[in-house]
Amino acid sequence: MPKQILKLTSPIPPSVNHYIGYRILTVNGRQTISVYKKPAGKIYEKEFINLIHTQVRKQGWKISDNKFQHYYMDCDFYFPRTDMDANNYMKCLPDAITRSEVIWLDDRQLCERVNKVNYDKENPRIEITIQPVDYIGIFENENILNEFENTCIDCKRYLGGKCSLLKDSKCGIVHKEIKDNVCSQKKIKKT
Repeated sequence: MPKQILKLTSPIPPSVNHYIGYRILTVNGRQTISVYKKPAGKIYEKEFINLIHTQVRKQGWKISDNKFQHYYMDCDFYFPRTDMDANNYMKCLPDAITRSEVIWLDDRQLCERVNKVNYDKENPRIEITIQPVDYIGIFENENILNEFENTCIDCKRYLGGKCSLLKDSKCGIVHKEIKDNVCSQKKIKKT
């Protein structure tokens, strides 16, 4: 199956300073800080989510139910002014994509990459390319994972794929027992 790629064009979202606000609340005599989304963030999010849904249908993107699947979000910024910082826009943008509920399950799956920053006063925007990463857990790609798992099959710990080291490795959890795709805990089954 070919790798999915989704292309989106977003207007410039509110910067983090215009997206999230803080207020102090007093609850039972104790002060706490409450975080809230500012109106500009709500408007951007609603409009961008509509655009996302249209493009997902048009481009045939299918969301994965694998919560360990990560995605690259490559962004090319076209700012209207030269005094703008791409990092200030990397909160509202992924939050809106996550809230669309059609691209990934959670923005913990996201690997953000700013590829370039240009300036276009007439047409400010962010051109976004989203695609699954090649790596799976600690393994560089699916072939390396399959090779590793094939060496696990004759191990006592394998238990039909229930080995905790194998399962953790597929989720990206690093263990000292696995180095250079070799498991030091392998114990051959007696036949």
